[in-house]
Amino acid sequence: MLAAFSITPIGAGEDVGEPVAAAIRVIRASGLPNRTSASFTEIEGDWDEVFAVIKQATDAVMAISTRCSVVIKADIRPGHPDMLTAKVETVERYLAQD
Repeated sequence: MLAAFSITPIGAGEDVGEPVAAAIRVIRASGLPNRTSASFTEIEGDWDEVFAVIKQATDAVMAISTRCSVVIKADIRPGHPDMLTAKVETVERYLAQD
């Protein structure tokens, strides 16, 4: 499964860097393939692994903030590993044909 998710601290003011960094530390320590962008983090693994990491990352944010919002989008496609990079490579291959 490939999941894109965002954990947003609420009530932490405009600077949410510290709680977001706490979440990213948890995600990177998980050992699962992941990539973070400005608005979302993508993580790949099996259902239980991915959702356990999302919960741990949420707990890390909640240790600093009193409230948060979590948005999750999941692509569940058994038998297709390495979707984190393969999907982007496919699009880049088509773009290179221009």
